[in-house]
Amino acid sequence: QVQLVESGGGLAQPGGSLRLSCATSGVITSVYSMGWYRQAPGKQREMVARIFSRGDIEYSNSVKGRFTISRDNAENTVFLQMNTLKRGDTAVYYCNVVTLPTGTNYWGQGTRVTVSS
Repeated sequence: QVQLVESGGGLAQPGGSLRLSCATSGVITSVYSMGWYRQAPGKQREMVARIFSRGDIEYSNSVKGRFTISRDNAENTVFLQMNTLKRGDTAVYYCNVVTLPTGTNYWGQGTRVTVSS
C-alpha cells in the first residue's frame, strides 16, 4: 500500500515563501511522475508542477518562475518551494505519484496553504 504524506503548508503573507514536502511509504517499484496539484475553494483541482522519471519538469503558467519542484530519488520524496506567494495561490495542495507499469495514481491527503496579510 503506497501512502503519501504532505507537510509544510500553513499561512504566509503575500510575497512570502513556503516549502512543501511529500514523503512516500510503501513499495514503489517504478515512478513515472511525482507532482503537486492544488484545489482552491469552488474550483477544480489543477496541476501545479510535475517532475518525470527522466528529469523533465512541467509547471503551470501561473506558478512558473515562482515555484520550484525537486525530488529526492533515493527517498521517493518530492518538494515544492513556493516563493513570491500570491493570494491566488491559496488552496489545498495535493501530492501525486504515478507509478509504472500500471499508471496508478496515488494522492496525499492534502495540505492547506493560505496566503493572506
